[in-house]
Amino acid sequence: MHKKNELIYYKIFSGFENVVAFTTTKQSFQPPNPRFTGDSPEIFETNRLLLAEKLMIKPGQLVFPRQTHTNCVAEISDIPDHEIKETDALVTNKPGICLCVQTADCVPVLLFDPKMNVISAVHAGWRGTVKKITGIAVQKMARNYGSSPKNIIAAIGPSIGPEIYEVGNEVVEEVRKSLPVADILLLKNSSGNFHLNLWEANRQILLENGLQGRNIQIFGECSFTQNHRYFSARKEGAETGRIVSGIMILC
Repeated sequence: MHKKNELIYYKIFSGFENVVAFTTTKQSFQPPNPRFTGDSPEIFETNRLLLAEKLMIKPGQLVFPRQTHTNCVAEISDIPDHEIKETDALVTNKPGICLCVQTADCVPVLLFDPKMNVISAVHAGWRGTVKKITGIAVQKMARNYGSSPKNIIAAIGPSIGPEIYEVGNEVVEEVRKSLPVADILLLKNSSGNFHLNLWEANRQILLENGLQGRNIQIFGECSFTQNHRYFSARKEGAETGRIVSGIMILC
């Protein structure tokens, strides 16, 4: 981890000068509950401006989808002139476009292919994870941009950790039906309820789609237990703020 301007930068990307990948924290913004999308610009304009200033780019270079726990992955070929609705991951090979996702316990995943200069930002809660949205993003990078999965580098960012993330029967059933090695992803606690390891689930999906283990970094900080640094919907309620994880190819 490297911190600058109250942003987290990932070690796994540090050897590449043509990409920036980051995650914000609670200390990144003064507003108590920052959001970056919404029904009116007043909700997010100031926060996007502040984030752009920290990144030393223009606010218009920040591209956010309107996340709804889908497995939709949108290709971005230019700065969009409209809201990207019902989408939870973005992919591009264009420099100067900062792909961003918001989370408050869900998993942000940032992907970079240094050979073909392709990037992706993914929002994966439990619904997106069982729909394998991270794998769909990798497949789109390969199919539409010529990426080889063995070259893709991935960072799995701060989110709710397996020690905390207790889930109900619906989630357990979906995990067992959909995900590889479900038995290592679901751990029973002393009360007989299951905890889900979203970090490992997304790592396994990446491995299943051809990424190499050495190219995957699990950041490993829990948004619930480290609530002084990150927003947690489970701890603070759904109306709490959001951290941003983003990635951009530099011009």
